[in-house]
Amino acid sequence: MNTTTSNASQPNLEKLARRRAGAKMGWYIHAFVYVLVNLGLVTLSAANGRTWAMYPLMGWGLGLLIHGAVIWFLAPGGSFYDRLVARERRALGAGDRW
Repeated sequence: MNTTTSNASQPNLEKLARRRAGAKMGWYIHAFVYVLVNLGLVTLSAANGRTWAMYPLMGWGLGLLIHGAVIWFLAPGGSFYDRLVARERRALGAGDRW
C-alpha cells in the first residue's frame, strides 16, 4: 500500500472512529438513564403495591434494544456490517453474478 492512499484515508478513519465512539457513548448514556429512571419507577410501583412499572420497562427496553442493535450490528464499521461488506467483496472479486 502506498503512503498517499494511507494518508488520504486517515482522516476518514478518524471521522468514522469518532462517529462510532460517539454513537456508543450515546447508547451507554441511554442505558444508564434507563436503569436510573426505571429503578425509580419500580420503587414507586412497589411502594404502592402495584406492578405498573413493567410497562415502561418493556417499552423503553425495546427502544434500548433496537438502539443497541443499530449501534453494534448495523452501523458502518460494525462487525456484522463489516462481514457483509467482506462477503460482497469476495463475491465481486470471484466474478460471481446475481
